[in-house]
Formats: sequence, C-alpha cells, structure tokens
Amino acid sequence: MVDLETRELEYFLMVAEELHFGRAAVRLSIAQPALSKAIRRIETRLGVPLFIRTSRHVALTPAGKALQEHGRHALNAISAAVRHARRAADTQSHLRLVLKPGGDAGLLSPILAGYAHEPDARRVDILFSGPADRTDFLRDGRADIGLLYTPLDSLHGLAHERLHTEGRVVIVPSTHRLAERDTVQLSDLQGETLPRWKGIPGGDGTGPEVADVIQLLHMITVGRMVGVLPRSLVNPVPAGVVCVPVTDAPPSHLVLAWKEHDHRPLVASFVAAALDATRPLTADATTAEP
Repeated sequence: MVDLETRELEYFLMVAEELHFGRAAVRLSIAQPALSKAIRRIETRLGVPLFIRTSRHVALTPAGKALQEHGRHALNAISAAVRHARRAADTQSHLRLVLKPGGDAGLLSPILAGYAHEPDARRVDILFSGPADRTDFLRDGRADIGLLYTPLDSLHGLAHERLHTEGRVVIVPSTHRLAERDTVQLSDLQGETLPRWKGIPGGDGTGPEVADVIQLLHMITVGRMVGVLPRSLVNPVPAGVVCVPVTDAPPSHLVLAWKEHDHRPLVASFVAAALDATRPLTADATTAEP
C-alpha cells in the first residue's frame, strides 16, 4: 500500500490550485526548490506524473486531476476526524449550533430556554452561515447541531428531527401584479425572474445571484426579481414588499440535524430538550390556523 503524508498532500493541492510553483511556495511559506523536490518525491512514490511542466506553463495530468479531487476530500476528512476527536475528549466543550440568520421559525428562544434547564446543559454557541454551507458545518465538525430547511438542505449523512412545517410564500414588490392576490399557484410565476442562490448549483433562478435573504429582499424591493421562501424567513415583512401564499408549493420543514452516528450525550440532551420545548408551540400554531 502506498502511503502519502498529509503534509505532502497539502503541498500537492496547493500547487494544483495555483498551477504555479512559485506562488504555491509563497503560500506554503517554503522555498520553491524544496516544494519542487517534494512534488517529484510524490510522483516517484505514486509511479505517475501529476503535472505537465514547461518553462511557461504548469498543468495537471489526468492522474493529477484525480488526486486533486479525491485528495481534497481526504484532507477534509482528516481535519474533521481531528476536530471530532478533540471535541469528544473535551468534557467542558460548548455546543455549537449553526443556522441561517432568521432561520429558526421563532423557535430558537424556547429551545435554548428549555435546554438551559437540563442538568447537563452546556453553553450554546450560535454560528450563522450562508444559504449553501450549513450542512458542511455539520459534516466537517465546525458545528454539532444545525437548524435546516428541507427540501432546500440535503440531509444526506445526517440524522434529524422535524420541528416545524410551514407553507411557502412568494415575495413580490408592493406594486407587483400579484400583490393584491390572496393566494397564487406556481403557474402564476411563469415568466418571473427568480434568484440564483450563491453556492447552490442548479435551480430555476435566472436572475442576479444573492447570498442571503437580506440581499433577496432588497432586490425584490427595487423590482429586480421575486422570491419563494418559507413564510417564517420573511417575518416581519419589510416595507415595500408583499408575501402571498403559494398554495401548490411543497411545504418546508424546519429540522434539527446532526451528524449521523454522533451519539454524544451533549447532542442527545439538546435534541430531547428541543423536541420538548417546541412540540407545544407547533401544536398551538397548527390549532390556530384557519
């Protein structure tokens, strides 16, 4: 079996990213000859060339492209394993919760209040993320628990409990043709400009790229696009826009998620407290619906 040291893999990935030995050496804070020697040593050990080198150009070979793709995953996995090991050994560690700004459907305060009464409660650090990387926070160990919206967020590799279900609304400028409607259907949005979310490939958006709900609302206010979101993400409704329920849009589910096979007591305790704290609230909300 061929062994590749973590440091050597970091060297290779930096050169693969820069495609320039000089710039890569500067970023790694090592001498360029030492970096070139390390790359040659890796190629000799693997028995394949990783780069095509000329006096003006550096390019990846097919073997280099394969190592770049899988090597980055391997390095991330090692970093995550180290973080998880250190967290598991730290009996005084804080619990880290990741969510998007405003992405708690009003449930975060009662959850934290309920958890605070647990005998083994830890301090909860709140982490905010963009639209695309909350699951990354959970998978690589930067966060222990996350509040996610499905089906927008992928739950692959994550355990979860559903906390809340809600409909979606279309957000339009107050002067929009749909602003006076009581409800709309998805077919009513044909021809409308929808956002492209930063970091999320695919989707139906053809409009400008937005990074968060605040940017989206600003673009809607000035008439550049419309957006479809879970109702709780637009609460309170800002001036200049109107929210109209979309009757045939799939519902959104707010879930509490954590990494599969993470059976640490601090995670289990928080999940149990969150379920106890939110069940009466979600039941009351359902009963109050017309």
